[in-house]
Amino acid sequence: MKEHFWLGMAVIAASGAFNGSFAAPMKASRRWKWENTWLVFALVALLILPGCLAAGWVPHLADVYRGAPGRALFLPAAFGFLWGIAQVTFGLGIEAVGMALAFTVVSGLGCLFGSLIPLLVLHPGDLSQPKGIMLLVSMPILFGGLILYAKAGRRREREQASSDTPKSRLNYSFAAGVGICIFTGVVGSAWNLGFAFSGSLLERSREMGAGALASPYAVWVVILGAGLIPNLVYCVWLLSRNGSWAMFTAAGSLRESLLGGAMGLLWLSGIVGYGIGATLVGSYGTSVGFALFIAAQIFWSNALGVLTGEWKATSGRTRQVLLAAVLVTLISVVVLNLGGLF
Repeated sequence: MKEHFWLGMAVIAASGAFNGSFAAPMKASRRWKWENTWLVFALVALLILPGCLAAGWVPHLADVYRGAPGRALFLPAAFGFLWGIAQVTFGLGIEAVGMALAFTVVSGLGCLFGSLIPLLVLHPGDLSQPKGIMLLVSMPILFGGLILYAKAGRRREREQASSDTPKSRLNYSFAAGVGICIFTGVVGSAWNLGFAFSGSLLERSREMGAGALASPYAVWVVILGAGLIPNLVYCVWLLSRNGSWAMFTAAGSLRESLLGGAMGLLWLSGIVGYGIGATLVGSYGTSVGFALFIAAQIFWSNALGVLTGEWKATSGRTRQVLLAAVLVTLISVVVLNLGGLF
């Protein structure tokens, strides 16, 4: 495919904004509990929309799976299931500490470990090459950014303790919320391993007539479908424990379900859009393009976090620490992805 660098970068920037904004509709939820909203989001983002995309754009989809080797299906599904656990904790982390902090911690760590783990598993010798060296250099920068975020979050927790700022629907401490986000960032990189081991499935979908932009949809169905399972199990458990099944049929349920559906549409639009943008960019799509995608995620999640009141009733000094944390984390992402230029 002919490269369209600037068009691809524009698509990636918009996709990062979509992905970084997906949790915003959840803040408008007034009647449902967390598990109600998250279940609708998970069904839309991980099952309904990916299934429709694959069925519409991958010819002979059933034959793609029937003719693929068992390993090509098992490994993406296994890593997808592991990623699904992290997706659950991502939702908990957003609710516990807010979009701004959760997205930056998860995006930064996910970017790091999403590059580090495949490198160690598939190409360990590359650690001594420019790509591996830049990755190692980015690690202390990222950890410095996370320390600043922890400091900003602690200050926010103290300053908001005596204010009337709306509290989370989940009764988690700040430390627990940060721990959840760290776990999510590390384990959430499993989706990258799912793709790393899906070459046979991609090849099979192309053999059946799927184009370069559409062939990954067959892989998405496997990874996201497996990732739906932990989300489904945890939400059903909470719905039963909290007696919140009845909220699905209570007054206002249509509005609440539309909010959950909007979350799913925003999230998957960001993922699919990044794939399209990276393909248009060409050889720099997974380096410069990926850095832009993560940077746009971090920027929009933090901007929306501030606009929706996550940092309300905090001092100017606390917001300065927040800004420093964002900048340091963005620098680590750029340094990490510079290795893809060599």
